[in-house]
Amino acid sequence: MSPDADVVRAFAPTGALRASINLGNPILAGKDPATGEPSGVSIDLARAFAEYLGVQLELVVFDAAGKSVEAVAGEQADIGFFAIDPVRGADIAFTAPYVLIEGSYLVRDDSPLRSNEEVDRDGTRVTVGKGSAYDLFLTRELKRASIVRAPTSPAVVQTFIAQGLDVAAGVKQQLEADARVHAGLRLLPGHFMVIRQAMGTPKSRGEAAAKLLHGFVEDMKATGFVADALARHRIEGASVAPAEA
Repeated sequence: MSPDADVVRAFAPTGALRASINLGNPILAGKDPATGEPSGVSIDLARAFAEYLGVQLELVVFDAAGKSVEAVAGEQADIGFFAIDPVRGADIAFTAPYVLIEGSYLVRDDSPLRSNEEVDRDGTRVTVGKGSAYDLFLTRELKRASIVRAPTSPAVVQTFIAQGLDVAAGVKQQLEADARVHAGLRLLPGHFMVIRQAMGTPKSRGEAAAKLLHGFVEDMKATGFVADALARHRIEGASVAPAEA
């Protein structure tokens, strides 16, 4: 069934669907090593949604989640792929999540910290990517530890090492990859949060647009599209979110 023409115009006022893509989260997107072009689960979903609307796709690419969010909130992009967060929800209508991602802590081998619960201590300095879901969450949750913000999520471990900080926080898979490159680092067991990764559109596009995007995401989960995309891009450590009404 084709979408209503008014809803298509709401999503693509410029005539094309502008999708905000964050390359700072390797679960969602990265650059194809062969072509250098953006590639990943979020690009696959954006392409499928543009095809459903019957419009061309334009990718608006950023290196950090905060910049990607600002593009959608400021209507420089029509859709985006973000962790659900109440701060972001002021301007963006989120779907239900399509993927669940673990957020973890990284420390040095000689750190006295052994569990996630021990991190929130006086004097502990935790570095996160500025404007990331981890930044938003830990800003609310940490009561005693302090936060140091790296420019982007991929720069977290570099900042952690360069400034001699105590803890690095971020996507588990990114931290694992960094720990393989830099000796003497380890992840704390388990996770300190689970990211509910969703699609979003500016609230100004209206309830009909938000409802259509929600239904699209549910269809992509139900048909196996999201699971297939995770497998195709060899993404480990993320799971398809359960269906929501």
